[in-house]
Amino acid sequence: MKGIIFISAIIFAGFFLAVLMASHSDQQKGKITSDRDRADLPRATFAGGCFWCVEADFRKLEGVVEVTSGYTGGQVENPSYEAVSSGRTGHLEAVQVIYDPEKISYRKLVDYFFKHIDPTDPGGQFVDRGAQYRSAIFYHDEEQKGIAEEAKRELGASGHFKKPIATEITAFTRFYPAEDYHQDYFEKNPVRYGFYRWNSGRDQFVKHEWGGGEAGKMEMVSKSRPSDEELRKKLTPLQFKVTRENGTEPAFRNEYWNNKEEGIYVDVVSGEPLFSSRDKFDSGTGWPSFTKPLEPENIVEKKDRSFFMTRTEVRSKHADSHLGHVFNDGPPPSGLRYCMNSAALRFISKNDLEKEGYGVYASIFSDSQPERKAS
Repeated sequence: MKGIIFISAIIFAGFFLAVLMASHSDQQKGKITSDRDRADLPRATFAGGCFWCVEADFRKLEGVVEVTSGYTGGQVENPSYEAVSSGRTGHLEAVQVIYDPEKISYRKLVDYFFKHIDPTDPGGQFVDRGAQYRSAIFYHDEEQKGIAEEAKRELGASGHFKKPIATEITAFTRFYPAEDYHQDYFEKNPVRYGFYRWNSGRDQFVKHEWGGGEAGKMEMVSKSRPSDEELRKKLTPLQFKVTRENGTEPAFRNEYWNNKEEGIYVDVVSGEPLFSSRDKFDSGTGWPSFTKPLEPENIVEKKDRSFFMTRTEVRSKHADSHLGHVFNDGPPPSGLRYCMNSAALRFISKNDLEKEGYGVYASIFSDSQPERKAS
């Protein structure tokens, strides 16, 4: 009897081991399929203006494994963002897409690309002007070339656009990944990205032409404000006290009260644009003062009855940061004095506007204008 039980146990154990090994084999097959070496997957390269936006768009597609922002099409090796944006390298801002052909075809990638750019613009894309921002498809082989040319031909023949399709189709040579701070920019800096994208006109164009886009994204970015716990790690104690606890920093002993450099001031938490040096004046109070906001829609005014007085508090819309107060004793033309805390602000020099994603404001500083004294 014991021998029969022993033999049965061996048979059962063998059967169980076989099932287990088969299951493990199936799991390994699935793992190999899902974690297929990316080097074996095909690549597609597109240039459609600001690579932050093109990267964000392609990242939404099922079957896209990876999207990298970078530069291609030029003659300079290992170019920097500053060099490419100057227009002197011959490179275009572009993205390289690694995709799984079992889930999405190259033709679908091309059609998707055409519906997220202005393919009729030969001089750039939306607010970004210059050859470095023009649209192009860089094919990696003859098959991609044929597909891209056919898609371009069909789009032109469809009559959807009155102007001819200007998107170039050219052979891929080499792709240079952009600096780390450009990668996943839309995730790392959702407010700045949302602001830039909205003001660029890209989504308005896409929505008008195809009924899609991300119009209204700036209305949703407030949801991305970090928690107070996260902000305590990100901000200095003074910045946290001012922005989250309605504190006030010392007069004449703060970062920007006497700053005369040209540029804009953004929320230290979210990066939403708030004030311009063009509207800054010396109020004699020891705090940075402005006659008006740069972007009124990013400013929220509330009644403040603290300290046995009634004042008008100023907060940022999306981050809900306490910024300071506004008074009716400012100089012309507004007669207002937006008295802000430096600790609630981050200053961006006019020379860094493009790099920081605020290039739409560069035209403000096209001529020289000194800071004014209060009258």
